[in-house]
Amino acid sequence: MSILETKIKEELVGFRGRIGLAIEAGDEGIYFNSDEVFPSASVIKVPILLAGLRQAEEGLVNLDKLTVITERVGGSGVLQSLSSLASLTIKDLLTLMITVSDNVATNMVIDLLGIESINQEIERLGLKSTNLKRKMMDFAAIQRGFDNVTCPSDMVKCLKAINEGAFLSGESKKVALTIMHAQQFLDKLPAMMDSERVFIANKTGGLPNVEHDCAIFKYKGETAYAAVLTDQLEDSYRAKQMISRIGKHIYDYLLS
Repeated sequence: MSILETKIKEELVGFRGRIGLAIEAGDEGIYFNSDEVFPSASVIKVPILLAGLRQAEEGLVNLDKLTVITERVGGSGVLQSLSSLASLTIKDLLTLMITVSDNVATNMVIDLLGIESINQEIERLGLKSTNLKRKMMDFAAIQRGFDNVTCPSDMVKCLKAINEGAFLSGESKKVALTIMHAQQFLDKLPAMMDSERVFIANKTGGLPNVEHDCAIFKYKGETAYAAVLTDQLEDSYRAKQMISRIGKHIYDYLLS
């Protein structure tokens, strides 16, 4: 077992809750419950971003098309506080969906792309346990048994599709990476990293007793992918701290 794997596995000892992770860094592949299915919370927005950019490449949506706010829901984001006169491009919506996890923007993107079309792109990506079944903040759907789900290995596939591979064109990958890099929520995997030294592109997720993060890290030609999903938590704050320490171990590995 490598030093990185040893340090990460030590973090899991005594963890109160359920955790799954997938980490790929250089020649390292570290997996723990990586195919376990979790409620996705807002990390589902990463495959939605990929689906939007893919549809734009196919000419099904125009990223520069202006659209007005059509509905308002609670939770994270800024659009719910703007006037009904505000208009944004679809690219703006994708950016807000990721960088501030805007739920209004996300629901508008889901309406524009269509849930069925997004799930078709999820299949094309080769994701085995990821499914978009509801819009953001639709708690009635959750009570009926319709929740969005994913697993750590699927999230790493999404991250790799943003940074490499043929799912997106080079230009679309650049757009996706730029959006992810502009992330405003850095309190989990990147919390103990120096963002001046390491390139960070991540997306968090959270619900009551659920804390997730997935990220791409780059340093001097080395790339690491990480997805850490947790639920059934007794203490969300301690879960965030544990995720941050896992991020620090990845950071130390990259800089070593």
